[in-house]
Amino acid sequence: MGEEDVGLFVTVEESKVRRVAYKIFAVSILVGIGMIWSYRVCNIPRTGEAGRWVWLGLFTAELWFGFYWIITQSVRWNIVHRYTTTFFKDTPSLSRNREKLPDVDIFVCTADPVMEPPQLVINTVLSLMAYDYPPEKLTVYLSDDGCSDLTFYALLEASHFSKHWIPFCNKFKVEPRSPEAFFTEMLKFNGHASGEEWFAIKRLYEDMKKRVMSATELGRVPEEVREQHKGFSEWNAGVTKGDHQTILQIVIDGRDPNAVDVEGASLPTLVYLAREKRPQYPHNFKAGAMNALIRVSSEISKGEIILNVDCDMYSNNSETLRDVLCFFMDEVNGPQISYVQFPQNYYNVTENDIYCNTNKVVNQLELAGVDGYGGALYCGTGCFHRREALCGRKYSSECRGQQNRKIERKEERSIGEVAEKCKVLANCTYERGTQWGKEMGLMYGCPVEDIITGLAIQCRGWKPIYYNPERPGFLGNAPTSLLQHLVQFKRWSEGMFQIFLSKYCPFLYGKGRIKLGLQMGYCVYCLWAANSFPTLYYVLVPSLCFLNGISMFPKMSSIWFLPFAYVFVAKNVYSLVEALRCKNTLEEWWNLQRMLLIRRTTSFVFGFVDTIVRQLGFSQTAFVITTKVVDDEASKRYKQGILEFGASSPMFTILATIALFNLFALVGGVIKMMVMGMGVLVVEQFSSQIIIAGLVVAINIPVYEAMFIRKDKGRMPTSTTITSLVFALLLCLTPLY
Repeated sequence: MGEEDVGLFVTVEESKVRRVAYKIFAVSILVGIGMIWSYRVCNIPRTGEAGRWVWLGLFTAELWFGFYWIITQSVRWNIVHRYTTTFFKDTPSLSRNREKLPDVDIFVCTADPVMEPPQLVINTVLSLMAYDYPPEKLTVYLSDDGCSDLTFYALLEASHFSKHWIPFCNKFKVEPRSPEAFFTEMLKFNGHASGEEWFAIKRLYEDMKKRVMSATELGRVPEEVREQHKGFSEWNAGVTKGDHQTILQIVIDGRDPNAVDVEGASLPTLVYLAREKRPQYPHNFKAGAMNALIRVSSEISKGEIILNVDCDMYSNNSETLRDVLCFFMDEVNGPQISYVQFPQNYYNVTENDIYCNTNKVVNQLELAGVDGYGGALYCGTGCFHRREALCGRKYSSECRGQQNRKIERKEERSIGEVAEKCKVLANCTYERGTQWGKEMGLMYGCPVEDIITGLAIQCRGWKPIYYNPERPGFLGNAPTSLLQHLVQFKRWSEGMFQIFLSKYCPFLYGKGRIKLGLQMGYCVYCLWAANSFPTLYYVLVPSLCFLNGISMFPKMSSIWFLPFAYVFVAKNVYSLVEALRCKNTLEEWWNLQRMLLIRRTTSFVFGFVDTIVRQLGFSQTAFVITTKVVDDEASKRYKQGILEFGASSPMFTILATIALFNLFALVGGVIKMMVMGMGVLVVEQFSSQIIIAGLVVAINIPVYEAMFIRKDKGRMPTSTTITSLVFALLLCLTPLY
């Protein structure tokens, strides 16, 4: 049997013992949940009794939590892991199969030169240009929705530096191939190169970085540079971020014999695109930019494989393309694979990940569990697509016979001819009357266009792959302040809840097209926002009842106390075991519990409300860019693991109010019971409510510190603290009927 006949990847399921053990555990939790529901039904207070409506509210919240827990089982029931073979891993195999290798187009999207600095963008571009892959088969596109001449200038500088950087990387097997990341990790000469060569390339990079950052700080491109390159003439006096013509520049033409590096080897093609924008036409945010890139690339390079990455997510492994080809070029399963999704990992995560940006449990288990049903969530970055699947084609048996089909190249034309033809494809009127954004390319009308696009592709018969290699394929820039993090989750939860309420609801759109387990897997995330108000109710009302001496849970001596205790303890113990299995620390797990509560009571609340308001026709979808820039003091606090507040926000008001109210209710309730001579009965009758309030207080210790102890600029704003104090005291005075 030859190499070509060997499967290029394998799929490994969880061990049978582990799967059976988990199913037994899950059934026991389900029994406990059923008993809790039974207790609520059998003990509803009579009409007129204190707490009747509160009781019914708790029952409703517990019904929801039980339903959502059932939904979440889909991502743990059938976990699979993917591993590639060594077929394309060694250079001889790659050389022997060079002609069979597909052309690859890489899309990098940026939207704002202030929030996404050009220096950050070009580091991502350089890391992708330096893939260990035949350069004549590689084309990198930068989509600049900010239409910034500073970004274009930075790309020009990167194109010059790439002539030195790419051969240096290839010669010394550099990893990672983002210059900034490489020189940050290797602060000193490490012996991978001769000292002279190492210092020479570092000096070239620092000179380029200095020029780019100087232009960025000044807010303009040096005049001598503008005069040297005719491309800058596109930025005339009438060009603004939201109103400009299509600007397309082929910075490096890989077909040009003169486009070579310092050692005479070919360079990848490099293209800059700022699609046309006009105030009177919708531009559909990142989805619109991606679709413009798909059309433009179909004229310039037409790679069979398309990789899209965010501008802050550099390549962390130069051999990633070889890994991905093992999936797409597998003789048996390859023809049906639509895309290969990598997890989102970050290079700037703190020791104990205070914001839980890299949720290891989600990456290692949940997303692998979705893959177990023949699906994978398209997460919008770090994803390799088959072009025909992304462009709306349905999978059929005909696709299998076209596995090695080469897409015909366009006839030879000059750069000028190609550029002029492509500009039309990026005009804001081109999509009018077409299926772009509906059946072709990325879907429109939702802040999380990636998720809905992936669902649509799978419903057309394609099978995506989730791939989580030992060395992360990409590393991004995680939010470094609490507000950035919460705004990001607000956008995600809002967008996914919009999907659930639309015709693309996985239970409706996916019915008969994808497996039920996969439908449920999508809904784990589509229903994030719906968790908000049940959670808010549970962290406020039981504590308020305790303050008013109203018991909402069974006594410790009651048999009905056992299901509550079992479900609570078992779920949290399993959560801890799961986290430790994924190599989290105990502190990371505790930080995750804090962030889950904070997200549900802030980001998800606003996501839920905004979605409902939008469904009623009172607002339109907006896309929020998460800034990649932080000041030095905030960065220092982040590295120390200190929560960053520092700005007024309604989210912080809710967070602080919940923290203060539970503290008041816990202390006030205990004092009140002691004064009334009920001290002996407190633990017996109100143990569950004391535990709930106590846990909320414990989780919010950093919030109390930010309000009353810290003096740095990242503390809770005084105005927010005062407002929250007023709201918390008013809640304490709220009567219960």
